[in-house]
Amino acid sequence: MDVEEFARRELSRGADENSVIKRLIENIIEIKGCNREYASDFAKAVVQEVKNSSGHGGDFLTYYKSGVSMGSFGVGSRGTGDFFAHRQFPKIIGRSSADVGVDEMDDAGVVSANGQYIITTVDGMHSRLSEFPFLAGFHVTRATLRDAYVMGAKPVALISDIHVADDGDVAKLFDYTAGISVVSEMMNVPLVSGSTLRIGGDMVLGERMTGCVGAVGVAEHVTKRSATVPGDILLMTEGAGGGTIATAAIYSGFPGVVEKTINLSFLKACEALISSDIFGEVHSMTDVTNGGLRGDVYEMAETAGCRIVIEEENLRSLVEPDVLKMLDTLKIDYLGVSLDALLIVAPESAEQRIKDVIESAGVAVKRVGYATEGPSDSKILVNGELKDFTPKFRESAYTPVKKVADKTKCDFEEMKKKVEKSADEAVKKKERVLKVLRERY
Repeated sequence: MDVEEFARRELSRGADENSVIKRLIENIIEIKGCNREYASDFAKAVVQEVKNSSGHGGDFLTYYKSGVSMGSFGVGSRGTGDFFAHRQFPKIIGRSSADVGVDEMDDAGVVSANGQYIITTVDGMHSRLSEFPFLAGFHVTRATLRDAYVMGAKPVALISDIHVADDGDVAKLFDYTAGISVVSEMMNVPLVSGSTLRIGGDMVLGERMTGCVGAVGVAEHVTKRSATVPGDILLMTEGAGGGTIATAAIYSGFPGVVEKTINLSFLKACEALISSDIFGEVHSMTDVTNGGLRGDVYEMAETAGCRIVIEEENLRSLVEPDVLKMLDTLKIDYLGVSLDALLIVAPESAEQRIKDVIESAGVAVKRVGYATEGPSDSKILVNGELKDFTPKFRESAYTPVKKVADKTKCDFEEMKKKVEKSADEAVKKKERVLKVLRERY
């Protein structure tokens, strides 16, 4: 429970200060199991801090509110709302000297230094793995390394950040780090620095954990999405999923499937490919994560400015059998959920040599589609018929709670206008502050 948010919300609605304090006291006692005197002092201090920090103006103490919540817009849910929100960042960040910047919507950013490409990326742990710290650490580390590898990089360092709420067990820090370290040692990429904090300091009660892991890599050949061209073919490796599939398994009653996600197949396939002579002919790579194959090929087509056609024939055979059985049983669209497979885009002439390298690493790979001239969209070929293959508003609902949330109806177009307006206001604030600082310095 966020006691600051509770007090701020209730006071803004005009609730009586004493009634807010009384309700806070009961909540604090219930969650923390503390005595009433401590809870009373704490509640009064919370309300005092909220009052002291409210009602201010100016650029530094206010922000323009869109009126659209993260959940209702699907931010983080890897669908059309999430993609739209992410496409607002380039206008705020602006043009930079990056070789691959945020405007290309790639898995990682790229800058040049001393004749090499430096790749940086960061991934947040799966939010539903808070009670399973080792899994959270393992899967987020594998995810951030994937994002470095698919840009053509050899990862050289990892960094970690972990936040645990006030009542969380300190042991979560260590179990999470153990998960990171397993991948770190297996892939010989050192974990070199990090940060450890509480979520919201004293203000968030409970045991919730969140965090991220970042990676730095170096490359000579960058495999960005925009390098995809008509005539290319798409290859995909086998996938057993990561944090998303583990979460689906845990919260849907399939705990045995979790073990299937504990593998390094993707990373080993990338290492083999990057070290091979054929790698220079690879145009683009990505991991099948953001809204599943639906989301990733849609983003790739939009970035590359061509049509991508996916051929259904080989897809199901590339999903780990127990994972696929679970998804089918739960009626989860396997094409709209993260499978953690590697997607490779290259000229047709390189197909067999790429397959040979990937298979030499013990990883299955098959051709799953091609790029062609046409509008910047994605299609799927099913029994000879070309069908729409665009992402949905949210990724496939893969837990019982998500199935409920997926039923929420909203006016997406109206929300888009509000979200875009808030991004435009952030740009204006940025320019106002820059103007002041440039005049000063």
